[in-house]
Amino acid sequence: MTNTAPSRTRFRVVGFMLALAAITYLDRACIATLSPDIRRDLGLDKDQMSWIYSAFAIAYAAFEIPTACWADRRGTRLVLTRIVTWWSAFTLLTAAAWNFPSMLVVRFLFGAGEAGAWPGVGRTFSRWIPRSERGTIQGIFFAAAHLAGGLTPLVALPLMQLVGWRWVFVLFGIPGIVWAVAWYRWFQDEPDEHPSVNAAELQHISAGRDGSAGHHAGWAYWKRLFGHRNTLPLCLMYFPNSFGFYFCITWLPDYLKEQHGFNSVELGFFTGLPLILSVTADLCGGVATDLVTRRLGLRIGRSGVGAISYLVAGGAMIAATKTSHPAAAAWCIAIAVAASMFTLGAAWGTVIDVGGSHTGVVGAAMNTSGQIGSVISPLLVTWLQKHYDWNAPLLAIGGLYFVGAAAWAFINPTRKIFE
Repeated sequence: MTNTAPSRTRFRVVGFMLALAAITYLDRACIATLSPDIRRDLGLDKDQMSWIYSAFAIAYAAFEIPTACWADRRGTRLVLTRIVTWWSAFTLLTAAAWNFPSMLVVRFLFGAGEAGAWPGVGRTFSRWIPRSERGTIQGIFFAAAHLAGGLTPLVALPLMQLVGWRWVFVLFGIPGIVWAVAWYRWFQDEPDEHPSVNAAELQHISAGRDGSAGHHAGWAYWKRLFGHRNTLPLCLMYFPNSFGFYFCITWLPDYLKEQHGFNSVELGFFTGLPLILSVTADLCGGVATDLVTRRLGLRIGRSGVGAISYLVAGGAMIAATKTSHPAAAAWCIAIAVAASMFTLGAAWGTVIDVGGSHTGVVGAAMNTSGQIGSVISPLLVTWLQKHYDWNAPLLAIGGLYFVGAAAWAFINPTRKIFE
């Protein structure tokens, strides 16, 4: 009797993506945890450290769209192999920095190498994941990233005490090299090219899926992308998400220590708390956007879920400035960040909805806007803290979340950018 049950190869693809997400945030988030020792050993002040944080984001933003174009044209087997190998190499090389210029260059090149990772993941999901499962899978993906980011302080601090901050970067750079080798050996860009995919699974994946990507050349293509009525609000919506998140992985430890006087144990817990809560938010947000979409339609399932989540995020972040209780303020910040991450399933689901076979480039446009937020965040936070106090950056982040909620009202995920 012939077995007609679908194979489950796509879930192994998801497993690779979850590992990529975890390694990404492990490598990206550890520098903030190690920052006090790095600043002491290299003789850096806060302004110089802000530029080191921003150097990563500047390069990430600059190379995001070109790398995504490459992924749409060549597939993600090759492109993600290059990305993960590159950023892992520069994680290792961070250990060799000896002064401000060398650290600035290494972190810039780190960002250049990691650029395109998230659009590459979106492109992979657009080819391998059925439409009905995309929001949930995106939520699981970001949950893995944020779980790794939340656990990073708990892992990095003890390691730093044992071997020093330089060896932490060395140890954190190795998993990515292993991932890249395994990915290149096993993955195929299209499900019908993989020997483990049977006809039933291929039919399930392909139902309602867009065809292969078209050309990315010519003024008309880019005019269509940046002139479409979905593109600008999609970019405005994503800006506050990255701005707030980058505060968490850069200056949050300093805020908690200087504003509220947390000791090292409390600092490790509350530094990781926003990302730990984000794990649940990612999972619930991904399930919620798919569930609401099935019941109330795509626009409410994506834009409605996203807007409500941002309103909660803005209110919680502002509430953190109104309490004098240190733990309450830290919990408010964590809730605000988690609520903003609740939107990620809807955001990246929308990228696939409106991008179709051009998901990589559309995701890159949105994520570039986010990276501009990441560039500005550490610099603006430092400036606001110097000229006002630590509450000023939180008020700015809360206000940006409200702007993101308004931007969701102008996004229509039923309207494709490229017909």
